[in-house]
Amino acid sequence: MGATDVVSKAQETAMTFLGLLVFADPPKTGIADTIAALKGLGVSLKMVTGDQALVAASVGRQVGLANPQLLTGSDLRGMSDDALRKRACDVDIFAEIEPNQKDRIILALRASGNVVGYLGDGINDAPALHAADVGISVDSAVDVAKEAADLVLLEHDLSVLLQGVREGRTTFANTLKYVFMATSANFGNMFSMAGASLFLPFLPLLPKQILLTNVLTDIPEMAIATDRVDHELIDRPRRWDIPFIRRFMLTFGFVSSIFDYLTFGLLLWVLHSTTGQFRTGWFVESVLSASLIVLVIRTRRPCHTSRPSSTLLIATLLTGLVTLLLPMTPVGTVLGFEPLPAIFWLALAGILSAYVAAAELAKRRFYARGENGGW
Repeated sequence: MGATDVVSKAQETAMTFLGLLVFADPPKTGIADTIAALKGLGVSLKMVTGDQALVAASVGRQVGLANPQLLTGSDLRGMSDDALRKRACDVDIFAEIEPNQKDRIILALRASGNVVGYLGDGINDAPALHAADVGISVDSAVDVAKEAADLVLLEHDLSVLLQGVREGRTTFANTLKYVFMATSANFGNMFSMAGASLFLPFLPLLPKQILLTNVLTDIPEMAIATDRVDHELIDRPRRWDIPFIRRFMLTFGFVSSIFDYLTFGLLLWVLHSTTGQFRTGWFVESVLSASLIVLVIRTRRPCHTSRPSSTLLIATLLTGLVTLLLPMTPVGTVLGFEPLPAIFWLALAGILSAYVAAAELAKRRFYARGENGGW
């Protein structure tokens, strides 16, 4: 035993216990409520940390993870990618994780069908931030992490993510409304115009009238971006579903075309319209039906139970007013329109009422069949 060891031993035996220093880094106030709110929106929390397993489990319980399932880095080393993919969804806390294991966890979660957001602020978080669908960092993070992230949070509060999820789903729902409207209307108009050109001895609409129709019908559609969104479209995550959009386009496109053809028959064989009256009648029916259908397909509910935004409602009303007044103005004459007799307006009102009712019925049956995977 050397002299140094003798001195060290003597010092240890001569020590007097004075107390303990305890260091704690408690979670932010309200974080458990934020995580619970995110869970209510279908966003589950998973902790990925290098901390010791018991410490990580304690923190997990503090933030609202009751009886968390835990997997350690040593367990992870012995697991195949297939085994990890099956376990990852059930695990709440990944503890004692090595830096190079973080992106493996992210890839396993993505491979099991999840959309993954990863929040990190350190150098060793960069690979995981790249691997995630959405990499999130904070403004106090190292430069490497901020460069690797898709989003950088300027507020040190996870409630920002809660707001972001809601706003993102609102934007997504309104985007789908526009896609539904544009695809079904364009398909229906194309089908109607192609069919009309086969038996009409004149153009159903003049080129300038077609352009005007497109301009007017785009006004309510542009206002969709400001529309309210029903809460059930925000309560859970949704994805693009191209087959669903195609079915929606075909269903409502054909409904639109059916009433276009009914309008053709009404104008030609019942009301015996002139060429100008025919074009005016179909222009009015086309624009008003396209404006009203926005109010129908913007919601899965009956349209009278879901209130649109003020901007969308005003845009729809103004478009309808311009459409009704235009044939009676000098501008309408220049565009090739003619004033319509009262019987024409009554007939068109009947067609439009029946169209809205048929669209509501088609919507109810469409969703009742369970074809709501994409919206």
